[in-house]
Amino acid sequence: MHHLSNLSLLHSRPDRIALARERFFEGGQAPTGVVSEAVFESWARCLRLHGNPNERATFQPVTASRTQLALMKNRPLRQAWLDEVPRLEAMLSTSNCTAMLTDATGVLIGSTCVGRSHEELMPVATRLGVNLSEDAVGTTAPGVVARTGKPVCVQGGEHFFDSVKEMHCAAAPIRDIRGQLAGVLDLSSERIPFAFDAAAVAGLYAGAIENRLLVAQSTEHLVVRFQVAHDLLDSAMVGLIGIDVGGRIAWENGVARSLLGGRAHPAAQAERWLEPSFGLPWEQLVALPAAGAAPLALPNGLQVWARAEMRAPDGRRGLVVGASLPAVAPEPPVVPEPTAEPMEEPVADPRAAKRLRESDLDLIRTTLQACGGNVSDAAKQLGVSRGLIYRRLRG
Repeated sequence: MHHLSNLSLLHSRPDRIALARERFFEGGQAPTGVVSEAVFESWARCLRLHGNPNERATFQPVTASRTQLALMKNRPLRQAWLDEVPRLEAMLSTSNCTAMLTDATGVLIGSTCVGRSHEELMPVATRLGVNLSEDAVGTTAPGVVARTGKPVCVQGGEHFFDSVKEMHCAAAPIRDIRGQLAGVLDLSSERIPFAFDAAAVAGLYAGAIENRLLVAQSTEHLVVRFQVAHDLLDSAMVGLIGIDVGGRIAWENGVARSLLGGRAHPAAQAERWLEPSFGLPWEQLVALPAAGAAPLALPNGLQVWARAEMRAPDGRRGLVVGASLPAVAPEPPVVPEPTAEPMEEPVADPRAAKRLRESDLDLIRTTLQACGGNVSDAAKQLGVSRGLIYRRLRG
């Protein structure tokens, strides 16, 4: 494929993009140095998929059943979005931008107010259920992020279809506690180019929504918040990490990865444990305050402020703050056979209750370790409810 030349003589970026489009779509010349690699690769995919960029893009909803399924499957994500919308709307109130939330496939599941006098595409594109994927509407910021999982900015003529070139959009991914793409936050403006770094703003608010989602999805995790300044603990810049009862790091957000040493995304990580990352055992982390902050020295030499809360399956918080757990027994005791179903208190099997009382917290810790930190599995093996285990851990 030939590369473009002499584009530097054109002073206007829209003019350079227009010439790059013409030479790429008609002559096969790669738009190197004019558009980002992400946009170029999307053009190539859309050219194979859609063929003619001069055709009109149609912003159509998916079926009603698929829309309802997307809304149901993404309830935690939508709630995190709704909790953040007031701040988003306040920030965008003096701009010409609209915020949109899609699921991981590009289906719209939320948007802020639209309907400004100069907007024609936005009222159509922001309906619930509209498919914003590359397969449906070609190169757009939310479509590219849904495809690649990476943040991107697509402005004006960088959109695949000519009919969408009045749009300017910047989008960022939102991930869940498994490190998988959960959704996409997009900021879009029709006809009026961005007068600020829209990619940075989209990334900031995507991070805020992601933080809310991570905490909401955390059950049976100790959630630790930390930052170099204590007044950042309630901001989108907070480092967040989830630790299971067995002492393993279950998830962490991007800020936490940076503060702990800039490791790759946890989805690509092997099993990781608490003490090498924080230099502290569970007993000391769980004793961090649930409100306010306490100083914490990380093994990498960084001094941070931190607080912690224990999340329970019923959504309650602060269940074990201030507790002190004993060390794991050197020799694991005999564990009772699993019961057919986890039982609620009072415990149906008096022998299991007797063993639990006799061996106290050592049996709980040992069983949790054998179950990989899974409280539900440990409760089944011990023949007790998860609530009892939480209360015993609480001391």
